[in-house]
Amino acid sequence: MSDPARFLGVFAQALAGMSLYTDGHPARERGIDAAYRELADLQRDTPRPLFTFLGDEVVYGRLPLREMKGWDWSPRLANAGIQRLEFEEQVSREEFEAFLEEVLARLTLSVIDTSEARQLRRPSIRFGAVGIRGEQELPTEEALPTATIAFSLGEEADTVRWMHEEVQARGTLPLVEAEAVVRSLAVAMHGDRQMLMPLLQLKEFDQYTTTHSMNVAVLSMALAEYLGMSGGDVRAFGVAGLLHDLGKVRVPLEILTKPGKLTPEERTVMQTHPAEGARIILASEEQLDLAAVVAYEHHILLNGGGYPTVHYPRHCHRASKLVHVTDVYDALRTKRPYRDAWPLERVLAYLDEEAGREFDPELVRAFTAMMRKWDSQVAVLTDERAPLPAPGSGPTASG
Repeated sequence: MSDPARFLGVFAQALAGMSLYTDGHPARERGIDAAYRELADLQRDTPRPLFTFLGDEVVYGRLPLREMKGWDWSPRLANAGIQRLEFEEQVSREEFEAFLEEVLARLTLSVIDTSEARQLRRPSIRFGAVGIRGEQELPTEEALPTATIAFSLGEEADTVRWMHEEVQARGTLPLVEAEAVVRSLAVAMHGDRQMLMPLLQLKEFDQYTTTHSMNVAVLSMALAEYLGMSGGDVRAFGVAGLLHDLGKVRVPLEILTKPGKLTPEERTVMQTHPAEGARIILASEEQLDLAAVVAYEHHILLNGGGYPTVHYPRHCHRASKLVHVTDVYDALRTKRPYRDAWPLERVLAYLDEEAGREFDPELVRAFTAMMRKWDSQVAVLTDERAPLPAPGSGPTASG
């Protein structure tokens, strides 16, 4: 039976040998041959093996390799720009060696000529940052206002949908995948040497929760960064934004996707989602206590209104107040069956009007300044895996 952990161990040994021995040395060749054989063994069970390196975590497909937790090569590969590594079914020995040479060059910070680097990128072996797919440019008709980014978020959207399915089926949250999506969004935001906000455009209302969650994660990270928070805090706010509506997996689909206003009874059911989301997150991972707090508090207004009902005055966490602003912003900027999407200035005016009652005034001021400064850097993407909507369809009627 194939062993992905064994392949990674031999893969690392081959790289170590290549750093010690010159081209053509028998020890160097033996190391490459051994790693290539392990890859062939791996592909007998999994024709297209996929590895993801996130800090000290290693994920094989969607399965965390617990025995590789803390493997010292994982952060080294990630820091060298190799967060994601995928092999096609047919990989030649020559392609594999060329790939190892480029990995070694990245790890040792060797200078690689750009033209040579392009030649070394074999189509049978793909690697790079999580969520960045390929080097090719977008077709002209899909050119974005920023005109320089060449990626989509289709894989990330697929992962979020799969996460929701896992929560529904098993009742636990796949933490590694949630963090991987947030890291991928963070990479996309900084992938062109300037701040970008890659926001997904809704195609059909059944995909609203996925699209909205990813947009809130991006907007929350952008605002946290604009406020000067640390990288760790920015990502933590991103995870909280991504998971803020997780409790909606417990809301019946006919209520969640109803293309109209909810009845009082349906609204009562809908308003259980903050508490449900907090329970799911805490039951899955104690380290996500901030995300659990945000899931619980993101519909509580500054004046104590909203839901769940608070029985005594208290301040919500700053992350909850921040996600509340980005949540409402994205909801109002989305077309619904009973109203069109609001333009930017109308949404910002609404946030300003409600500052002090519904929203934290400081966060509204910062968000407004950020959006006016960075609105031209919003890159509207499409979740390419979602089908086009039927005539008259739109997103869910209630947040």
